[in-house]
Amino acid sequence: MSRLKDAIDDRRDQLIALTQDLIRIPTLNPPGRHYRDICDYLEARMSRQGWRCEMIRAHGAPGDCEEFPHWNIVARRQGAKPGDFVHFNSHHDVVEIGHGWSRDPFGAELDGDRIYGRGACDMKGGLAASIIAAEAFVATHPDHAGSVEISATADEESGGYGGVAHLAELGAFAHVDHVIIPEPLHKDRICLGHRGVWWAEIETQGRIAHGSMPFLGDCAVRHMGAVLEEMEAALWPLLAGKHTEMPVIPEGARSSTLNINSIHGGAVEQAADYTGLPAPCVPDRCRIVIDRRFLIEEDLAEVKAEIAALMERVKAQRPSFRYEIRDLFEVIPSMTDKGAPVVRTTAAAIQDVLGREAGYVVSPGTYDQKHIDRIGKLKNCIAYGPGVLDLAHQPDEWIGVQDMSDSAKVMALVLEELLTGS
Repeated sequence: MSRLKDAIDDRRDQLIALTQDLIRIPTLNPPGRHYRDICDYLEARMSRQGWRCEMIRAHGAPGDCEEFPHWNIVARRQGAKPGDFVHFNSHHDVVEIGHGWSRDPFGAELDGDRIYGRGACDMKGGLAASIIAAEAFVATHPDHAGSVEISATADEESGGYGGVAHLAELGAFAHVDHVIIPEPLHKDRICLGHRGVWWAEIETQGRIAHGSMPFLGDCAVRHMGAVLEEMEAALWPLLAGKHTEMPVIPEGARSSTLNINSIHGGAVEQAADYTGLPAPCVPDRCRIVIDRRFLIEEDLAEVKAEIAALMERVKAQRPSFRYEIRDLFEVIPSMTDKGAPVVRTTAAAIQDVLGREAGYVVSPGTYDQKHIDRIGKLKNCIAYGPGVLDLAHQPDEWIGVQDMSDSAKVMALVLEELLTGS
């Protein structure tokens, strides 16, 4: 084991350089920029070391087009004899830059122990750590059993349908025994899964009329106001009273939650440089998008029924009230058992590297484990990687070099246990 840890320490400069190179490729999602560039970079690096690399485009997936093709890469290292198959999966896409940065978002500046940049924490630092871990393991155990795979996949930030979901539908996980997703959940914690999610659009409907004679119309915005008032009075208190035994972090996410993602009613908003006044109309449509996160103890049909019942209560109080509910997106909660092989092995490696027991958590949001579980039919999957989750999607996002190194040692020891038995 000490040889393997030493091999990772010897690669510290490589770890820093690799992370910086990955951050400097601005794989922004949406729309899906530079996906092929990052896959080409990884293919060039790993094929030189004997990894067999496959490029997979997600033809037909949401967002995939000729201008922005959604590319994935899977690199495989076959062992000298039969054994388990271990897969590390990281998404290569990053969210928009946003405002408030004090550093170049794609400069990958190293300042002390920290590397700054969009995607540093979420999750190019985790991708780099898994690559260094695998390379160090192969160099230390060239005659290992089984196989190691590393994938860098698209679109996790927008649902993962052009990435892990696409690979799972192609059967890419049918041969895999263990999956580690290096999401930034802290280097001493194992993430077992995530809550469920239901996104829906709710539309209230009215009748257009001249704004000087609103009594001749029916204001859809007022109808939506009644919906929001009923949510405040009845739904949010109901959700706050629901609690889970899942070890969800942070504590507030151990209850069910509802977020109003957006709201729009009335005329289409004009461009920022438009200098005219709006037309005087009663709005005949108002829409909100809701983001409902639910617990493993809840049933999705019941989650949807709560909203339907709320809308019917409002309808009973407003004679002209009309509405539609449209499903946008849904994910069932997922949680791997603590006794699963990949959980036990990772926990032992954390104890070895950090000298303390692993913590067990569940993510408040979803990530690509949902596709490995539901489409790939593989339960032996966790998220484990370096970084502080709170930094994800924030300005001045960063990843700690020591955290990456420690996580790489944990991942390498997992490979050593699973593929050499030592």
